Amino acid sequence: MENASIMLLIKNGKVLTMADKILEQGDILIIDDKIAAVEENIDITLNEEDLLIDAKGLWVMPGIIDAHCHIGISEEKKGKEGEDCNETTSAIAPYLRAIDAINTMDPAFHNAIQAGITSVMVGPGSVSVVGGQFTFMKTHGRVIENMIVLAPAAIKVSFGENPKTTFQEMNLPPTSRMTIAAMLREELYMAQQYKKKKEHAYEIGEEFEEDFRLEPWVPVLDKKIPLKAHVHRIDDILTAIRIAKEFDLNMTLDHCSEGHIIADEISDSGFCTILGPYLACRNKLEAQNADLKSAGVLSRKGVKVAIMTDHPVTLIQYLPIYAGLAAKKGLGIEEGLKAITINPAIICGVGDRVGSIEVGKDADIAIFTGNPMEVFTHTAYTIINGEIVYKYTDDE
Repeated sequence: MENASIMLLIKNGKVLTMADKILEQGDILIIDDKIAAVEENIDITLNEEDLLIDAKGLWVMPGIIDAHCHIGISEEKKGKEGEDCNETTSAIAPYLRAIDAINTMDPAFHNAIQAGITSVMVGPGSVSVVGGQFTFMKTHGRVIENMIVLAPAAIKVSFGENPKTTFQEMNLPPTSRMTIAAMLREELYMAQQYKKKKEHAYEIGEEFEEDFRLEPWVPVLDKKIPLKAHVHRIDDILTAIRIAKEFDLNMTLDHCSEGHIIADEISDSGFCTILGPYLACRNKLEAQNADLKSAGVLSRKGVKVAIMTDHPVTLIQYLPIYAGLAAKKGLGIEEGLKAITINPAIICGVGDRVGSIEVGKDADIAIFTGNPMEVFTHTAYTIINGEIVYKYTDDE
C-alpha cells in the first residue's frame, strides 16, 4: 500500500511568488514535496496528520538561494582539517567533484536554514585555472545524494591573481594572465577534439574508451552546464568572455568586481553575473574597485544579477542583508529579492525546480516577519521539500 500524501497549507500570508505575482493575502497548498496550489483562498479539509501554518502578517517567499559558496567544502571551525576547497598541486582539474568533499555536518548548513536559505551552489575554489565541478544542492539533510538538485552544475575556471600567485610559489605555470588563458584554451581545444572523436566512434559503431580527464567537458561543450568563471578585473572579465565566445560556451561571471566599469560589454555578451562577496576586506589588488553599486548598474543594463556570499569569505546566513545593501545602492527592492531567489535559480540552471512559488515546483518556502533584506527581520519558518525544517522561537 502506498503512503498517503501529506498536505501542508500556508494561509493568509503576503505571498511574493517571484514570478511577477504578489498576493497581499494568499494561500499555498503543498502536497508531499511539491507546490500544489497558489491562490488567494484555498478552502480544503485537512486530515489529522496534515499541517497548517497561519502566516498572517508574514512574508511568504521562495527559499533563498546562494549561487556561489563553499559551504561544507571549506568547513567552519575545522581549520586545515576541514579545508578541501582547492587542489593546489594541479592547475587543470575538471574531473574533481565537489560532492566528494562536502561535509553536510558543517554547522553553516544550519545557519543557512535559519536564514531561510534552502539551496546553494557549492564547489571548489579559485586557485586553479580549472578547479572542478560545482553542485547545486538543498541545505537540509545528511546524505548528499538525497540533497543534490544538479550535479555537475558547472565547471569552475579562474583568472587573475589566484592561479598566478599559487603556482608562482611552486615555480609552475601559470605565472601570467596570458598563460592562464593559453592553458584554458589548450584544455578546451583538447576537449573539443575528444568530443569529436567520441561522436565519430559512436556514429560508425566503433568502441570508444572514455577519458576520465576530458569527459567532464562534454556537458560544457554541449551547453548543458556553464563555465563558472572567477573574474574580478575588467581584463579578466573580457578574457573570460573572449574565450567563452571562441568555444561557443555558456558562462557565468562570478565576483565580477569591476563589472560596473564595462556594463555595456557584459550586457552585449549575454552572460549572467553572480556578484559578491560584499562586506569582505578588499585586500586583493584585483578587487580594489569592488562596489555595491555594481548590481544596480548591471541590472539596469539588462544583465541578470545574483548576489552570493562566497561563504566562508562572508557568512552565508547574511546573504539577505548583502542583497539589501545592493538594493540600497541602486539595485532596488524587487530586483534585490530576485537576486537571491529566481535569478540565481535561472542562472544555476534549476529554474524549473526552485526560485519561485509556482505550481509543480519544489516546496522550498521561507516565511519571514518582514522583508528579509532588513536587519530586524526574523525567519519564522523554513520549509524544504515540503518539510518544516526550522521554526523561530523567542529564546533564540
